Amino acid sequence: MKTLRQIGRVVLLLPLLWACQNYEMPPIINQTGSYLSDPSSGTSLVLNSDEPESLITFTVTSADFGMQGDVTYYLEMDEAGAGFANPVELGSSKTNVIEIQTEKLNDELIAKGLPLETASNVDFRVKSTIAQPLSPIYGETVTIAVTPYDTFVALPLMYVPGDYQGWNPGNLNTTLKSVAFNKTFTGFIHILGGSGEFKFTEEPDWVDGKNYGDSGADGTLDSEADASNIKVTEFGTYEISVDLATKTYTLSDPKLWGIIGDATSGGWDNETPMNYDKDLNVLTITTDLNAGEMKFRANKSWDFNLGPKEGALVKDGDNIPVAEAGNYTVTLNFNVPGEVSYTLTKN
Repeated sequence: MKTLRQIGRVVLLLPLLWACQNYEMPPIINQTGSYLSDPSSGTSLVLNSDEPESLITFTVTSADFGMQGDVTYYLEMDEAGAGFANPVELGSSKTNVIEIQTEKLNDELIAKGLPLETASNVDFRVKSTIAQPLSPIYGETVTIAVTPYDTFVALPLMYVPGDYQGWNPGNLNTTLKSVAFNKTFTGFIHILGGSGEFKFTEEPDWVDGKNYGDSGADGTLDSEADASNIKVTEFGTYEISVDLATKTYTLSDPKLWGIIGDATSGGWDNETPMNYDKDLNVLTITTDLNAGEMKFRANKSWDFNLGPKEGALVKDGDNIPVAEAGNYTVTLNFNVPGEVSYTLTKN
């Protein structure tokens, strides 16, 4: 019986052996990525502020996907050593030459936080795609020392029209800004009047498909024409973040700012509330001040106080001196990303 069982096993294995002999392995496709050949690695590139619209020519090698197809080359860059964790796509071409506008490259370098008028190492790579069901391939990294020039960079804006500022999407001050030049916008908005309702718009006008409300009041943006307005239940200064990639937004807790100190009418015990300038998007107050000192404080709590330190207005900063008594106009400005400023003007 044992012999018969063994013969049976051999008979069962024979078809499998014949199948293995007839099986053909799929061909191995050798692929070669494209890389930047000019400028080459180790060279330098100084951007010219006198010719911001001039084109910089980048030459790339040909990629080989192992098959025929329409190939497109994309030039990407990132800070040296970042491993292309957050690459910027500068431009693309179907030829071996990619032309990038000087101003475009300069703006992207500044957005990366690289120092102005100073050479910094920047990594470049080429992403190649083909009109076939194949994944992109990337070439080797090329590092070039690039010097950006000093210039004003206009940050991408998200407009925040609402009842608090007259429903004016064209107000360039009531905006959020994308500091990283991506789809995330942040900033401070002072909702201190009206119904507390507002919306977000991608343009300084009402454009179908580019205006956002929140019909479910769940933090998710809706672009339908009849989407509900977003509404706050308390007045105050809100830090707002909008992520267009995920169509979501967040609001901080509101803060009511005022001035406090022995130079003010409330002394060091009570802040004097500031008013809202809807055109300039700043907090302001015109009032009589005594000779003494003052600071900015919110929500009657020292957890939220601002004073000057090393030229900037920061939390727990120094007191602001008022040299002589008189009538003053005081402003508090959150419009510049990452910076809070103030003015103290004697009338």
